[in-house]
Order: sequence, then structure tokens, then C-alpha cells
Amino acid sequence: MTVDVLLGLQWGDEGKGKIVDVLTRNYDIIARFQGGPNAGHTLEFDNIKHVLHTIPSGIFHKGALNVVGNGVVIDPVIFKREVDDLLKHNVDVNKALLISRKAHLILPSHRLLDAASEQAKGKNKIGSTLKGIGPTYMDKTGRNGLRVGDIELDDFKDRYNHLLTKHKQILSHYHEFEYDLDSLEPEWFEAVDFLRSLNLIDSEHYVNAALKKGKTILAEGAQGSLLDIDFGSYPFVTSSTTMCAGSCTGLGIAPNRIKNVYGIFKAYCTRVGSGPFPTELHDEMGEELRQKGHEFGATTGRPRRCGWLDLPALRYAIDINGVTHLIMMKSDVLSGLEKIKVCTSYRYKGTEIDHLPYSIEEGLIEPIYTELAGWKEDITSLDNYEEAPRELKDYVSFLQKELGVPITIISVGPDRNQTIHLEESAVV
Repeated sequence: MTVDVLLGLQWGDEGKGKIVDVLTRNYDIIARFQGGPNAGHTLEFDNIKHVLHTIPSGIFHKGALNVVGNGVVIDPVIFKREVDDLLKHNVDVNKALLISRKAHLILPSHRLLDAASEQAKGKNKIGSTLKGIGPTYMDKTGRNGLRVGDIELDDFKDRYNHLLTKHKQILSHYHEFEYDLDSLEPEWFEAVDFLRSLNLIDSEHYVNAALKKGKTILAEGAQGSLLDIDFGSYPFVTSSTTMCAGSCTGLGIAPNRIKNVYGIFKAYCTRVGSGPFPTELHDEMGEELRQKGHEFGATTGRPRRCGWLDLPALRYAIDINGVTHLIMMKSDVLSGLEKIKVCTSYRYKGTEIDHLPYSIEEGLIEPIYTELAGWKEDITSLDNYEEAPRELKDYVSFLQKELGVPITIISVGPDRNQTIHLEESAVV
């Protein structure tokens, strides 16, 4: 069998959690392949809102197995809190959740290093979530990190202390940064003990064995393509490979195992934290989108920056991921707007271009917009695309023509039931 991949095509917060939850019924296994508790995947059903940070978004479906892959970084404290919340909703975690021994651990000192580094940057902050993600991936690539499998070893505490000594040396160079590590460690070690009680697996063997048995797998990405460490708006990016290629290294699967690539995007655009954002709106319209879309970070609570949809950036993300199906989220937020703008090209250094250039810093690039008619109707109860407002259909058709990939799902609200599945022929 093959693996399908689902990932974000913008700067994260596209709504991946909801769509994974919706699609899980079609898969035997849901597997997270990168990122960590900097993610916030929101699911809403039965009038209850759930936010997952590390655990795959298929966890609420009985019968689905959920794998935390080797490419993920895990904070035991946050992970335990997530599991505790799941237990309140009668989720059989011991049966439904599997954790890769090769996933790296976020130490309390990683979070301190993250905070110290961000503080030292002053006005040049990159907008870190301060979850210790960057320092953990740095230790991983620097061959210093601790992995989940290490907690099963007799010398785990020695390994921890060895890495902690290194971290304290680094922290000593941040003279204005004060911290209290002693207050953080007891809860962390308690959470490590809890982690030992869960199902730890050699995930690459497990996943490939499942494929040979004919199991269906959906690989779940975190953050978004424009935050990728190589191809995002560097240096204002995350520390992992958020693209389709990351599913191979983050789960231990071969590229020829991948079949469908589902790319998720909002009907407009948002970004959390610092970094360039060509279509950002600094006016009342930007604030209207923020309030109507409840655009506040699921992990940090920070208000998201809002702007119009950016097609050159979206084309770029489609190309580097090999997207086969598009999923448009939060189309309901645009309801009531008389006009909707879409960036179709840029004016870059005096020349009009239709692709994402090396630098998209403010002052170098100016978005060129196409204006479309908006729809007045409330579409949150819409369950049939044929009954959608003409203007919404025109918007969908315009985007598909510009992007060259079918839009096969449209979300019209946060609940899992507020989802319209389209036949590809419906939007041609």
C-alpha cells in the first residue's frame, strides 16, 4: 500500500487538525512526521473544542492507530498533559497511541535556551513559540540529543546530565537571562516516567510492516510549507522539514510510497510571529478577518496577522510538495464581504513576476491583486456544493484555474460536520 500526506501550504494554522480528523475514517494509521508542541491542531465536534500539540489528530477515532514519528520532538510534560486530557474523554491511549523511540526529547533546558536566545535578539526576534523546538533540533543535528529510546536505558540520567552541562555552559553567556531550572526538573522527570509506561516502538519498522500488510496511512504535517527550514521565509521559519519530503525522513518511508498529497490553505492568509508577509492587511479589513476567523494562536494565544490570499506563494508550495488535492479552509470567514482580493502576481524590483522570489521582504515586493465579487450568504450550514452561492463557486473556480490543482474539500465552519466534499468535476 501507499502513504497519503496532508500538510499546510501557508504559514501554518491552516486547519490541518480538523481535516485529519475528517479523513481519519479512510485510514488505519495516522502518523505525525515533524514538529512538536509548537503545533496547535484544533478539532471541534459535539460542541467540544480540542487542541492537540504533539498527538496525531486521528486520536478520537476508535480503530485508528496514531503514531508519533521519529521526526517529531516531544516535551514529556506537555505530552502528559495532552494524554491526561484525552483520558477525560475516554480515549484508550494505551491502545490507540504509539511513540517512536527515535523521536527526540525536549529538555527543560531546551526551553530556557529558546527563551534566552529570543530575548537576546531584541527587536530581531523570529517569533519563537518558546517551546524549545529550535534548540532541540540543533542538538539533534549536532548529534547531542536525547531520544525517547534513551529513557529505557540504565544510564539515561547520566546522558541527561551530560547534555545539561552543555546547556548550562551556553546559558552562562546570556548574562541578562535569569532562570530557575531546579523548579522545572521534578515535573519533567515525572513526565518521563509516565512516557515509559506508554507504547514505545521502532516506528520505521512498524510503519513499513504495516504497509506490507496493506494498511492505509495518512502522514500528518505540522506548521506550514512557508515555514520550512529550507524553503520557507528564512530565517523566520521553524526548525524542521514541513514539506512532503519531511514525511519520508520523519517516518522512515521511501518516496515511492507516497501517493496523494493533500495541501491545505485558508481562503485568505495568516501568519503568527515575525517575518515577511506580502499581502498583510494593516487596516480594518485585517482586523475584521482576525475577529471573524478567531485568528489567535492555538498554542500561544497570540493574535495572527491577516491578509489576502497569496497565489504566487501558494503555487510555490504546491510545486515543492507535489500537491495532488487542495483543501480550502475558513471560506465562511469571507461571507459578507462585498469584494475579495487575491494576489495573483508581484511587482518585484520594478518587474512583474508570478513566482515567489528569493526575498519577499517589505520594500522589495508589492502584491498585484485581482478583485472578485464576495458572497453575502451565511454558508456555515451549507452541506451541498450545488447550493453554494454563485460567488463562492466563482471564487473556487478562479483559484483552481490559477493553481492547476483540484479543490476537493471546502470547510465552512470549525466543526467536523461543516465540511463539503467536492467531486473534482464540480470545480472544473
